[in-house]
Amino acid sequence: MLIRQAVPADETAIRAVHTAAFAQPGLTTVPEAVLVDGLRADGDLISALSLVAEQGGHIVGHVCSSPGKLDEDRSSAAGLGPLSVLPEFQRSGVGSALMHTTLEAADALGFAVVVLLGDPGYYRRFGFVPAEQLGITPPVPEWAQHFQARTLTAHKPENRGAFRYAPAFERL
Repeated sequence: MLIRQAVPADETAIRAVHTAAFAQPGLTTVPEAVLVDGLRADGDLISALSLVAEQGGHIVGHVCSSPGKLDEDRSSAAGLGPLSVLPEFQRSGVGSALMHTTLEAADALGFAVVVLLGDPGYYRRFGFVPAEQLGITPPVPEWAQHFQARTLTAHKPENRGAFRYAPAFERL
């Protein structure tokens, strides 16, 4: 498996990965695919944190991050997601490889914290904790149970407050 930065030529394959990973009966438009397109259109994908997993020359997974805001701080937090893997490649280490690579890259870029909305049982293994333990509150209070954060090397106690995702999240 190869993990690499996504390039514009990957857009169709990335959309297909998100669509397949989050497909539900009766759902014609997959919000995660729409979200990635919106982040891209707004210029809010952090290019160094938009990563694809390739196997056999085909894209089988994608993860991306966008700038987040902690109160008025616009530089210390990144919002991770979505993370998607083609169904036939799930539970094979692709998602884990994408997560580890993303966290290492976010750390190298100087982010203090990465936040996400997801299953605590899955993301705990990557060092995520309930965000409120770090003084970070979700944009929607009902998300608190699934809203998580992971500190990085640059983290300081003042990296706390109300988190806001990039505008594409609000349009969902």
